[in-house]
Amino acid sequence: MNIKQLEAILGDEEDIISRMANISAFLYETVPNINWVGFYIVRGDVLKVGPFQGKVACSTIAKGRGVCGTAWERLENIVVPDTHQFEGHIACDVASRSEVVIPVLDEKGEMYVELDVDSPLLNRFSDEDVAFLTACAALVLKR
Repeated sequence: MNIKQLEAILGDEEDIISRMANISAFLYETVPNINWVGFYIVRGDVLKVGPFQGKVACSTIAKGRGVCGTAWERLENIVVPDTHQFEGHIACDVASRSEVVIPVLDEKGEMYVELDVDSPLLNRFSDEDVAFLTACAALVLKR
């Protein structure tokens, strides 16, 4: 996993959907032991699924609901070592056992999108993984 590779892939692309699509594909191909990776986009008072790689996803998530909605509500990364232990977890894929969600904030400190990564392994995401995924997610908003 190398952030420089992803930066080179994204290049000067300004379209946010294209950036999210290529970030999702890059992570799906390079991060071992994940079964879903993608973005949820803030649309009013709900999250809507954006570009992703993996099985069919939940289309709409309310603020404060599940891991994604909770990360949006708190505006902070959430790492879930065991999804079965997270109260209110939304199981789009029952094979997912751990999850990390990373909000991407705009210049005003408001969440625009969030990166969601699932794994079929318990306790899959280390601090190093979260730091790498956070750096990748930040590349959504070309600055």
